[in-house]
Amino acid sequence: MTPTLEEFVAGARVFLESVSADRERARPSEGKSRYALFSGSTREEIDAAIEYQRAAFDAGYGWITGPVEYGGAGLSARYEKAFAATERGYSIPSKGPLSVSLGMVAPTLAQFGSDDAKSRWLRGLRRADVVGCQLFSEPAAGSDLAAVRTKAQQESGNGDWILSGQKVWTSGAHYSDVGIVLTRTSDGPRHRNLTAFAVDMHAPGVEVRPLRQITGEADFNEVFLTEVRVPDTCRLGEIGQGWSVAIAMLMHERGAIGGSSSGGSGLFRMADLAAWVADLGRHEDPAVVQAYARVYSGVTAAKAMRARADAKLKANGVPGPEMSLGKLALTENLRALSDLVSLVLGPKLVADTGRPQSYAWSEFVLSVPGMRIGGGTDEIHRNTVAERFLGLPKDKSKA
Repeated sequence: MTPTLEEFVAGARVFLESVSADRERARPSEGKSRYALFSGSTREEIDAAIEYQRAAFDAGYGWITGPVEYGGAGLSARYEKAFAATERGYSIPSKGPLSVSLGMVAPTLAQFGSDDAKSRWLRGLRRADVVGCQLFSEPAAGSDLAAVRTKAQQESGNGDWILSGQKVWTSGAHYSDVGIVLTRTSDGPRHRNLTAFAVDMHAPGVEVRPLRQITGEADFNEVFLTEVRVPDTCRLGEIGQGWSVAIAMLMHERGAIGGSSSGGSGLFRMADLAAWVADLGRHEDPAVVQAYARVYSGVTAAKAMRARADAKLKANGVPGPEMSLGKLALTENLRALSDLVSLVLGPKLVADTGRPQSYAWSEFVLSVPGMRIGGGTDEIHRNTVAERFLGLPKDKSKA
């Protein structure tokens, strides 16, 4: 029997209290040592995220809207929204290490995977027994994703595919078990010569090499595929239709990223920011008030826009080009937040005085420009909005 929403939330609270050491989240001023957008994930953070996701899945909260045959709860989106709202009131591990796996790989596999592929990977992805990554970008194909050179050739007889090529900037590949890879399967017309596959990251011929960042972390990787054998049952969509799979996955990505523009990242807890500004005695400075208002209004607008996108997603079942607006809103809100903390802190931003939440923001401010590239460049998203929303002419050079 389907529980009422009130019964569902009550059960969620019992579960969250059982896995949370502290019901109230700590304010940013209470012990936060750094803020960074590209900080990587430690082994402890990865393990904590996996442990929490498994507990949530086993309790019926790990895939609330998923089909029952694959381990989902089979409930409507309003239950998922209610759980997310309830979850924010508890201290739980960050699910950042699983953002690609849960927000991009799992929904794309659910949308395009064969029955065999779904049976093999889907439940494991949602329970975090399996972690997924995205194998799209290449050294010569970043924003121009249709130019990928990784090749897949199908063998006669058994129908298996042999994949060879190089991918780069792959988040989380070093702890992933399955990757969705975009390959070139013919020399046919652009956008109609690509095919996508789900590839076992532990298969012979798959090599993952970390890319060390200036911060010392290595959250990104380059992945080499050398004659990797993939069964045809792990093909996603039809042969030559990989571009449709790629676009759908990118929309899932933009939906996941766009959610952060309205507060999903935790950086935009406006009450906490207001309290922090007051703690530093800057709350009566007109310039600071105006900068705070800019962040507040941006986050508020993003929430309204996100609600419209969620309603459309519920109606259509797949994310649309409006997710590009979410990504653009995120980068704008992050820029506004960067301006705010820089104004509030002044020189304290670049010198570690030992005061909580001062120098901790330095890495964040430096990493904000990188978000204009991550998840698709802002320029690409503006093209999407211009062409698919406003009906402006397409760029003929990319036709």
